[in-house]
Amino acid sequence: MIGKPSDLRTRADKASAHLPALMLASERLAAMIAPGAHGLRRAGPGEDFWQYRPAGVGDGARSIDWRRSARSDTEFVRDREAQSAQTAQIWLSPSPDMDFSGGPDRPTKAERGRVLALALGMLLLRGGEKVGLLGQAAGTGRLQADRLAEALCRPAPADFPLTELRPDRHVLILSDFLTDPDWIAQALQRAAGLGIRGILVQILDPDEESFPFEGAVEFRAPAAATRHDSRDAQGLRDAYLARLAARRDWLRERCAQAGWQFDHHVTSDDPAQILGRIWAVLGPKGVH
Repeated sequence: MIGKPSDLRTRADKASAHLPALMLASERLAAMIAPGAHGLRRAGPGEDFWQYRPAGVGDGARSIDWRRSARSDTEFVRDREAQSAQTAQIWLSPSPDMDFSGGPDRPTKAERGRVLALALGMLLLRGGEKVGLLGQAAGTGRLQADRLAEALCRPAPADFPLTELRPDRHVLILSDFLTDPDWIAQALQRAAGLGIRGILVQILDPDEESFPFEGAVEFRAPAAATRHDSRDAQGLRDAYLARLAARRDWLRERCAQAGWQFDHHVTSDDPAQILGRIWAVLGPKGVH
């Protein structure tokens, strides 16, 4: 059911209210990783001026910058900066589980994921990359950063868009990876077959990372009727942490088989640290 126009406007206003804060936080985070990042800094086909260099063998008269050359006894060529033809795509899990936060002083997993996704997008866009959410059109330039921010604040399909994976692209997948992992194995297998390289990043709340619960606790799934009452939550800790470690080992193994990287991040940690590690994989010195 589509609903009334007023209802749609209310939902749209609620979603767009997050945009200014998201853009600001992402800009600041991106600046911490690569403060002056822009362009590829090498000669090649493109529109932006890079440098003057002395003319050499193979430089015809049409390539000479005569105005610059008139100021000296040497003929100069005006080099343009190469533009990247690479395309990077990002997928942030839309699972209701990502809306969990263990305390009012912490961001939800989804909020942290949006900031990381947009900050990475800004860094890649500054380098001339095409960037977009997986399943949506990739683009370049400052306007694409705005489109990316808007898309990150809109509801997304629940399932991973497996058929949207395209050859020779770079992909970042952000999720808590706590639910059924079958889709992950399928995605990595398809990615490996298409020559796609990328990184999985598991985002967890501190409570999910350390399981600090004691005594009688009721555990509930965010979007389901599933619940578990425990009179001794502390007694579940060792089993929970063992399963979490096993899941991470499984993710690392699957990533290694596909030529991908795996990393994890806790929302109480500095986001610049994980963004720096993602940048090392997907940035200009990574898989390019």
